Amino acid sequence: MVPRYARPQMTALWEPEARFRIWFEIEAHATEKLGELGVVPPSAAKALWDWWATEPAIDVPAIDAIEAVTKHDVIAFLTWVAEQVGDEARFMHQGMTSSDVLDTCLAVQLSRAADLLIDDLDKLLEVIKRRAYEHKLTPTIGRSHGIHAEPVTFGLKMAEAYAEFSRCKARLIAARAEVATCAISGAVGTFANIDPRVEEHVAEKLGLAVEPVSTQVIPRDRHAMFFATLGVIASSIERLAVEVRHLQRTEVLEAEEYFSPGQKGSSAMPHKRNPVLTENLTGLARMVRSYALPAMENVALWHERDISHSSVERYIGPDATITLDFALGRLTGVIDKLLVYPERMMKNLDKMGGLVHSQRVLLALTQAGVSREDSYRYVQRNAMKVWESDGQLSLMELLKADPDVAAALTAEQIDEKFNLDYHFRQVDTIFRRVFGE
Repeated sequence: MVPRYARPQMTALWEPEARFRIWFEIEAHATEKLGELGVVPPSAAKALWDWWATEPAIDVPAIDAIEAVTKHDVIAFLTWVAEQVGDEARFMHQGMTSSDVLDTCLAVQLSRAADLLIDDLDKLLEVIKRRAYEHKLTPTIGRSHGIHAEPVTFGLKMAEAYAEFSRCKARLIAARAEVATCAISGAVGTFANIDPRVEEHVAEKLGLAVEPVSTQVIPRDRHAMFFATLGVIASSIERLAVEVRHLQRTEVLEAEEYFSPGQKGSSAMPHKRNPVLTENLTGLARMVRSYALPAMENVALWHERDISHSSVERYIGPDATITLDFALGRLTGVIDKLLVYPERMMKNLDKMGGLVHSQRVLLALTQAGVSREDSYRYVQRNAMKVWESDGQLSLMELLKADPDVAAALTAEQIDEKFNLDYHFRQVDTIFRRVFGE
């Protein structure tokens, strides 16, 4: 985790103290159920919860000091708690194994992280929707291969982003449900020394589902799907960021990141206004995606368990969620304050002498009885003249002067094919599909 790309609420989920507090709750809830089942004295859970009610500080350095001797983090934690609670603490962890605590804790952390990320997506969607309606009918040029294609609206660009991030949210909700499972099944997952009802109780208390078969560890295909989903969200962030970066290029300049008073774009060139935020988002997206591969490699563990996944998850759990949280927040700010230049959009749209209307003329010729091959050839030969003139010539006027075209279409019919509003007839239909309104 790099503090520069972290926000406090998400970071707090991964602090050692937060982890130890979840560990305690797992142990205390398990002891509570064991007491109800008569396996341990009910007084054991009472002692644990009475101490917890004092809102004790978690002495992380003390636990670390014990671990330096035991070389085992869970044992170090249990030893420290026993020192605080007293004799009744000996009934903690009855029939349990370390993975019960570690895996269930990770499920809680990833679930809570997902909740924050879902909230981030809601905020981003709200901003994108507002900008979409703001520019619903703002004409701009659509590009394929980076080359002028046909007219679209800037609102449609935003609607595309809204639909994509809506899918991201749905995937994350599903991934959260898949990763939010509890395992309190003991060594090799057989429940030999602990009743399955303990697992059910802990799962209910922590808002998790019961893992059907845990083999001592929760199957890592669940985690692989979770981190892969984060990677897809990161890719969607990059897609929108790259769009902004392109639109901010000097030669395009249809939109740009907000440039605040006092901001500097370059240490050498005072005129620079660089798309630094979206470039940063492109880089952060690469990092989040990179965590998906080790999560997938974690799926294949030896037999009922090994710990080859453990060190990986200590990295990717915090780093992927913290980085994505920051990136979603940054993208929301970029779109919220994005400077949009409709006049420049129209200037660019008109730059190539009407070439963007070529398809309408092609279709009109075919409907007038000209073969598709000839129609294409008539329009293209005039379009290439406009292209080679860098838009100085007018496609409309060249078509009117072309005898083959004029034999099929009147001047008025050609004029009509250059009507910009024609391209936006279905914008309302698309918006209804995307926003449901």
